Amino acid sequence: MCFTLLIKLSIIILIIRNQFFSKGMYLMTKHVTEDSREIPAVVVPKGISKGLTNYGDTGFSLFLRKAFIKGAGYTDEALDRIVIGIANTGSGYNPCHGNAPQLIEAVKRGVMMAGGLAIDFPTISIAESFSSPTSMYLRNLMSMDTEEMIRAQPMDAVVLIGGCDKTVPAQLMGAASANVPTIQLITGSMLTGGHRGERVGACTDCRRFWGQYRAQEIDEQEVNEVNSKLVASVGTCSVMGTASTMACLGEALGIVMPGGASPPAVTSDRIRIAELTGKQAVEMARTGLTPDKILTAKAFENALRVLLAIGGSTNGIIHLTAIAGRMGFDIDLEAFDKMSRETPVLVDLKPSGQHYMEDLHRAGGLQTVLHELRPLLHLDALTVTGRTLGEELDDVPVFSQEVVRSFSDPIYPAGGIAFLRGNLAPEGAIIKQSAADQQLMEHEGRAVVFEDSEDMALRIDDPDLDVNADDILVLKNIGPYGAPGMPEAGYLPIPKKLARQGVKDMVRISDGRMSGTAAGTIVLHVTPEAAKGGTLALVQNGDRIRLSISNRSIELLVSEQELEQRRQGWKPIKLVDAERGYRKLFYEQIMQADKGCDFEFLRPPFINKKVP
Repeated sequence: MCFTLLIKLSIIILIIRNQFFSKGMYLMTKHVTEDSREIPAVVVPKGISKGLTNYGDTGFSLFLRKAFIKGAGYTDEALDRIVIGIANTGSGYNPCHGNAPQLIEAVKRGVMMAGGLAIDFPTISIAESFSSPTSMYLRNLMSMDTEEMIRAQPMDAVVLIGGCDKTVPAQLMGAASANVPTIQLITGSMLTGGHRGERVGACTDCRRFWGQYRAQEIDEQEVNEVNSKLVASVGTCSVMGTASTMACLGEALGIVMPGGASPPAVTSDRIRIAELTGKQAVEMARTGLTPDKILTAKAFENALRVLLAIGGSTNGIIHLTAIAGRMGFDIDLEAFDKMSRETPVLVDLKPSGQHYMEDLHRAGGLQTVLHELRPLLHLDALTVTGRTLGEELDDVPVFSQEVVRSFSDPIYPAGGIAFLRGNLAPEGAIIKQSAADQQLMEHEGRAVVFEDSEDMALRIDDPDLDVNADDILVLKNIGPYGAPGMPEAGYLPIPKKLARQGVKDMVRISDGRMSGTAAGTIVLHVTPEAAKGGTLALVQNGDRIRLSISNRSIELLVSEQELEQRRQGWKPIKLVDAERGYRKLFYEQIMQADKGCDFEFLRPPFINKKVP
């Protein structure tokens, strides 16, 4: 009788196991040690059984989860599959992500074709021109949201859909920390438009036309007319701004499908990339290809090389630093500068050149750039396909085109970004030299100082402002801590009275950022920032400043004795009240530009490796 009861009990257990713990929900894993000893297999939950909510009863946790999700119409067969999460960053406030519904549909199709189950979920969506006080202020919050949603919800791999400026770095920062198989899908650039017979696109042309309006070169009627022509479709900026830069860097890192950086948002090529991304996500889930195998030191070196060669946004260095920090690497900016001296700008795109992202796509996209850079790259770096970068490039056709130049005929002979040091920036500053006025690269001038953004807004167009074309405009307190959020206010406008005289560029210095779509002789990311008591805080009207790109220096020509006296009298600025919430956390945790402006508590406790 006992034996019969035991048999019945065993049958009941098997039925329950098949019902709620089907073999499709678990993965048998084994590990082989360095001395070839095999550790016994371990049962690892997968699919819908991953990360069960804790009710104190594992069986009930899965029973309850399946009961609720079946309310959405899923069958047991569907729920037995590998689960691919899709981070949905579509938002009515984010036209850069206006194609998110079509991309999600295509990703789901690819996942289904590969035998997986796709489930999309929302996260924060950051749109550059709709984020107050600045999109950078919210980047780390989005990274936390992304990381914790990946951790909290059952998924064997995740597809991250992003495009607008801070979105892609936020997602990659979060994914790097979560370390679940990850593949990035770029939303893609907008199409270009036309204005009175001229091809135009956001946002370099936005700044150009606004500058012409301020200089009274065009009237209000024309500036309103062109306002409706600059953005011809949904998608990210059509030039080599931050969004396009991060798309290219994602592909260079190997975390974006080969060829996935350049297709415009509204093209069939973009939809096909989305479908392929979904299929590849299933394969990555099956093989366990996690970010730590892709985002290696070699991958970051490749990305830094690409950043220089494409004339990429200065924001790219901050974001790469933050992503690398999550993986345990510090970016060595002096070594990066040495890399800059041997890496010319090859991509003829605005603001450093003349073309737009859709032109780069027709020219073969980033793969054409990578092929030209091949002798300088780590070709053994792994990509999301499971193949190395070199193996992927072996399949890239080479053809004649005019957008990506050769090493013998570059757009600019050195890398797009130069790293500066000096008593004005003890921990460094950067300049996008490929977009600067060559006549201002070696310059000494008188400082015209603005204490903060409000002071600049009040005085920059004052007809009585004491300013000349050879002066140096200095803006303080727009760094990561002082602003807060390090806004893109480093692109100080030319004072209106000088603009009307035909002045197009001046040396400008700040502890803030500028848009990757902007051009000019602009020194950014001065570290330490003014709000933290850096030398920038001590600059006064009339001080002499010397900029030397050839010497990689930025010097305040004031004696150390005088600076010490000023330090004694310096008082920190009054910050915006932050008694609670995210702003309080931001003030307590934000790091300086040389650390990627990440939150200190989100980085690994020990970082002792440098890249390059």
